Amino acid sequence: MQTITSRDGTLIAFWRGGNGPPLLLIHGAAADHTTTWRFVLLELEQRFTVYAMDRRGRGGSGDIPPYELQREAEDIATVVDSIAEPVNVIGHSYGGLCAIEAALLTANLRRLVLYEGVPLRGAELYTPGIVERLEELLKAGDVEGMLVAMYHDVVKMPPEEIELLRSQRDAWAVRLGNAPTIPREIRTEQGYTFEPERFRSMQTPTLLMVGSNSPHRELEHANGIADTLPNAQVVILPGQQHVAMHTAPEVFVSQVVQFLEK
Repeated sequence: MQTITSRDGTLIAFWRGGNGPPLLLIHGAAADHTTTWRFVLLELEQRFTVYAMDRRGRGGSGDIPPYELQREAEDIATVVDSIAEPVNVIGHSYGGLCAIEAALLTANLRRLVLYEGVPLRGAELYTPGIVERLEELLKAGDVEGMLVAMYHDVVKMPPEEIELLRSQRDAWAVRLGNAPTIPREIRTEQGYTFEPERFRSMQTPTLLMVGSNSPHRELEHANGIADTLPNAQVVILPGQQHVAMHTAPEVFVSQVVQFLEK
């Protein structure tokens, strides 16, 4: 483990392995660097020097209030800028939102991959009262119920994918431990609106990945973002939903490598 100090003084942890061009991995909600990438890490390390970071508030990273999306973006930009050459970045789910915001803070990005991460209008993703319901489950001590509800009601993950995550007992324990960070991220995403004028000059080549079986809103978001960015494309992962890294790691790696090695 290595650490670096972000702009607000928070220590951000990351793990480095492999050989090749640098690739930074940004996990999503409830995860850490050990959960999201566990089935694709070794293959990626065959082609890239991989930097897998823990986002603030989990794993080896610290946390300083108040929580803001801008702080998450600064964390990523700090890690990217500490690397001596242009960096490829993959952001999954909420980590994708953090990653695209970080792209506005650094000139050291080479290519960017966003997997179902950036909403056009966050407020449209959630039923009224969902954050309060999740917080009530946490307060009542039903952490697992809260985590399952988040995946089912917010992410719209089908039961079989949730059970796949639950079957990975060590990783599920990590997700349970990180569950208290979920409400703040949902509140942040609820208030987020993608503002095209902020991103029209972003020249970083960007791949937006969407599962063919994911809710249709994910494709709408990806297409809307791709229409704004000067150098972006959308790729649909056949037969997949939100966690192709787990359900079809070879498909995920193939698409990532094809894009990053151009």
